[in-house]
Amino acid sequence: MDHSGHGMMMDLPPFTLGRGLQWSTDPFFLVACLLGLGLYGWGVARLRRRGDQWSAGRTVAYVVGVLTVALVMCTKLNDYGMVVFSVHMVQHMIISMLSPILILLGAPVTLALRALPVAGKGRRGPRELLLVLLHSRYMRIITHPAFTIPMFIASLYVLYFTPLFDTLMESRAGHIGMMVHFFAVGVVFFWPIMGVDPGPHRPGYVMRMLELFAGMPFHAFFGIALMMASEPMVSTFRHPAASLGIDALSDQNAAGGIAWAFSEIPSVLVLIALLFQWYRSEQRQAKRMDRLADRDGDKELAAYNAYLASLNTHKS
Repeated sequence: MDHSGHGMMMDLPPFTLGRGLQWSTDPFFLVACLLGLGLYGWGVARLRRRGDQWSAGRTVAYVVGVLTVALVMCTKLNDYGMVVFSVHMVQHMIISMLSPILILLGAPVTLALRALPVAGKGRRGPRELLLVLLHSRYMRIITHPAFTIPMFIASLYVLYFTPLFDTLMESRAGHIGMMVHFFAVGVVFFWPIMGVDPGPHRPGYVMRMLELFAGMPFHAFFGIALMMASEPMVSTFRHPAASLGIDALSDQNAAGGIAWAFSEIPSVLVLIALLFQWYRSEQRQAKRMDRLADRDGDKELAAYNAYLASLNTHKS
């Protein structure tokens, strides 16, 4: 397939970080990032005005997550991602794995539920509509592993190894739409596994780990397939411009290595977060049991001691 329609970008100079990053002309992600930061900041400020606390760690995770989206979609990285496979793969991996994880750790839905005002009796405001969405059949379907894991895998193999990828890459709009898809798939995949926010599908911690490890190996296999190929596999990046100074096969090999690495790094991050959440859950459960024991005078222990005493009486 001839991608001469990329002509205005083929004259880009070789990409180096030393040249500095400039803001891209694409407004969609820039507006979305600014809106996301603004709404989150409003929610935190509203909680603090009424004397409620909000974790600084959650705020930092969310802000960094949004900034990673801005980095790959609102700078010249986005332009290079249209013509250099390895740069595109950096975009894909960050926006589908790292950004969703960080944003989910920021618990934006929990913040919204706490910050949004409750509508009057018989009325539905933004908070009530959000609750309806969270408990809807639609959300139960798209956050279930029977949907999230196949979608996570298909976003790699079906997209890159079919003409669909080349069709989307023929325009900047198609490229942006693809990135929105990557981000959405990452959110629905990681939300049930390690998201702090409430959701319709929340299995036990062991099942969450199984879901994580069910999807991650396919990223590694995908990366290995790119690295072992003897010729360029994606038409869009088959003939890079001479001004870029790159070899298509070497660039594909680098893209495969990036995909492979990103199957490991975010997995470790999610596993750490998941183990920490599990530990915190066990601690909270232990505290609840202690409080219950304090309230009832430890009746269960007293009953057990009485049972042991009765056994001794019978023996004697």
